[in-house]
Amino acid sequence: MKQETRKEEIVRVAAKLFKEKGYSAVSMRDLASAMGMRAASLYNHINSKQDILKEIIISIAELFTKGMNEILASDRSNIEKLKHIIELHVTISSQNANGMASLNNDWMHLEDQLVYYMELRHNYEDNFRAILKNGIESNEIRGSKPEIMLFSMLSTLRSLYLWIPKKEDLNPKELSATLNEILINGISK
Repeated sequence: MKQETRKEEIVRVAAKLFKEKGYSAVSMRDLASAMGMRAASLYNHINSKQDILKEIIISIAELFTKGMNEILASDRSNIEKLKHIIELHVTISSQNANGMASLNNDWMHLEDQLVYYMELRHNYEDNFRAILKNGIESNEIRGSKPEIMLFSMLSTLRSLYLWIPKKEDLNPKELSATLNEILINGISK
């Protein structure tokens, strides 16, 4: 396993603090204290708290974008694409619950990267919506309300970071399969 760099450790610890307190409430002094170092020493590894936030949020948003692009490029059915989107969310959320908190709660603080982040987010949502619409048009998916479907699915998937850390015995494959069953097939008998 690759040794974590000091910068990676700072980003990881910052993500945890941002999740616990919120980005605005965390100072560089708080981060330094959590790292067991002086605040001035942090600047040997990072430029600012803003740079840490960008590192966390943009890297995760780009992971989602990469995953979505791979899903779109596949020749899978629309239902299979939706299943892979759910798996993508479970995987990323289970590997980085603290970073997902920043992605969901602190994105508005991105400053010079806000436009780029919003572009990634809107493209992701547009692609998700297109899969739902294509599924409706091809009779793979029943219904005619892709906006409500998108809202329902994304609300659940975006909140996984709150639930996953409480499940010590979490099996991501099993969770993906269960979410697929519920979000795609519904809960009726």
